[in-house]
Amino acid sequence: MSRPSLYALQGFVAAARHGNLSHAAQSLHLTVSALSHQIRGLEEQLGQRLFVRKARGVELTADGQRLFERVAEHLEAIEQAMRPYRARRDDVLTITVLPSFATSWLVPRLPGFVDLHPRLEINLQSTADLVDFERDLGIDAGLRFGHGEWPGLRTVHLFDDWVMPSASPALLERLGRPTLRTLERFPLLSAAGNWSRWFETYGGTPPRRFVATFDDSETMLRAAVEGLGVALGRSTLMRPLVKAGLLVPLFSERLKSDKAYHLVYPPRSDDHAGLVAFREWLLAEARSYAALDSTPPPVEVRAPAGQRGTARKAR
Repeated sequence: MSRPSLYALQGFVAAARHGNLSHAAQSLHLTVSALSHQIRGLEEQLGQRLFVRKARGVELTADGQRLFERVAEHLEAIEQAMRPYRARRDDVLTITVLPSFATSWLVPRLPGFVDLHPRLEINLQSTADLVDFERDLGIDAGLRFGHGEWPGLRTVHLFDDWVMPSASPALLERLGRPTLRTLERFPLLSAAGNWSRWFETYGGTPPRRFVATFDDSETMLRAAVEGLGVALGRSTLMRPLVKAGLLVPLFSERLKSDKAYHLVYPPRSDDHAGLVAFREWLLAEARSYAALDSTPPPVEVRAPAGQRGTARKAR
C-alpha cells in the first residue's frame, strides 16, 4: 500500500475534530468538495470506512477513531515544529478586536491610518473571544478591555474608560430628568454590576430589581436608546450615541472604570513592520481621545419641554 498523503491525513484529522465537513474545510481554506475528495481517497487507499455521514455532520467509525488516535498527535507535533519557520508578511496586519470597540471607536478612525499606509492590508477579526497567540499564528495583535494582565504578551495601555448614566430623549420626555437623589426611582438597566459602585459613591439605593439585565454593554445601550431605561454605560461606547442625539448623559458625575483599553501582542510580533506603524498611530489616536474624554459630555440640566412630572418607580 502506498503511503497516504500528509494533506489527506490533515483533512481527516480536521474533519474528526470538527465533526463537520464545512467547518473543517473552512479551517483548512478548502472547499467542502475538495475535503470530501481527500477523505474519500484516504478511505479507498486504506480499504476502511472512516466516517459515518449524518444529517448534522460526520462521526468517526471504530476504524476512524483508531486512525485518529494514532496520527493526530503526530500531525500536531509537525505543526508545532513548523511554526517558527512560517513566512510572515509585514504588509498584512491581522488584529482581533472587541465588536463594540471596533464599531464605536476603531473603525471610525481607521480611514486615517489607511491613508497613511495605503499598501498595508488590515484584517480585523471582530470577536469577544480571547486569542491564543501560540496557536493562532495568523493573528498579530489584539485590542482588549481589561486590567492589563495577560501573561506572556506585550501590553500597551491606550486609555482609561468612565461609566455614567444616560437615557434616551424619549424616556426623559416621558418621565422627566432625575437628580442624583431620585435616580433610584427610575427604570434602570443593569450590566457588569456598576450600579452598586455608583450608589455607594453618589448616594441612594439600588432597586430590588432592574427593568432588564444584560451580559453585553452594547446591547444594553441599544435598549437605552429604545427608551427601555437608564443605562450606566462606558463613555467610549456611549459617545457616538450621545453625539447622534440618541442618548443624553444625565449628570456631570461619573465613575472611572477599573478596566482600560490595551493593545496586546506576542513577542513574535515585536518587529512586524505593519504592527509597529499601527502601534504608533494607535497611541497618537489614544492620546487625543484621552484628552477629549478627560472632560465629560455636556449635560443639559433643563427638563424636557412640557415635562415637570415625577418619575414613577421601576417595577
